[in-house]
Amino acid sequence: MTSAQLASTFDHTLLKADYRHDDIIRLCEEALQFGFASVCVLPGAVHEANSVLDGSSVKVCTVVGFPLGSTYGPVKAHECREAIARGASEIDMVLNIAALKNGQRADVELEVVEVVESAYALGATVKVIIETCLLTHDEKLIACEIVSKAQAAFIKTSTGFSTGGATVDDVKLLRSHVAPSVKVKASGGIRTLESALSMLEAGAERLGLSAGVNVMHEFLQRESAKGAPVL
Repeated sequence: MTSAQLASTFDHTLLKADYRHDDIIRLCEEALQFGFASVCVLPGAVHEANSVLDGSSVKVCTVVGFPLGSTYGPVKAHECREAIARGASEIDMVLNIAALKNGQRADVELEVVEVVESAYALGATVKVIIETCLLTHDEKLIACEIVSKAQAAFIKTSTGFSTGGATVDDVKLLRSHVAPSVKVKASGGIRTLESALSMLEAGAERLGLSAGVNVMHEFLQRESAKGAPVL
């Protein structure tokens, strides 16, 4: 794997409530420097991120129904459309976790479809966050079925705001139970090169992390020590 290949799997993430404008600009500049897939920011920062990244290959990603997922489906769809209008091209939505755990499968299916269809109609893609740390094994399988049926682009492990983040076992489980067309995004707790590579080896195709720059430096240092080309 080259440094460019590794960087192309990263959603460079800043989702803290007290971000500053300079933080968003720096996030975007780092994404441009390394060639990350996207920057993932809160809805309020979408326009600013887009003003920096417009015309580049780095996408603007934002979150919907974040972080608890308990917002009404139509509200999530509206959030989605508003974010796209401001420059987002990737939407990471949190499904209604409580509804899933309470057996309200039809409600969960409806809201995911609402968001996916809203995004696709405007040329954007959707990653569905299922918060694996809060789900049982069977609930994870149901979530896989729902995301596959809705034809979302990705299923995503975690918000990073709950009791745990991505695990190799969960990535393997999701990869083996979603439709072939659905990719897996691992997110939450990925802070080292070893952790990032383990998620990719388990089947993730996108990683959400705030430590992307440090991980890239770790990769470049490792490859330099080996005398290997890194481009």
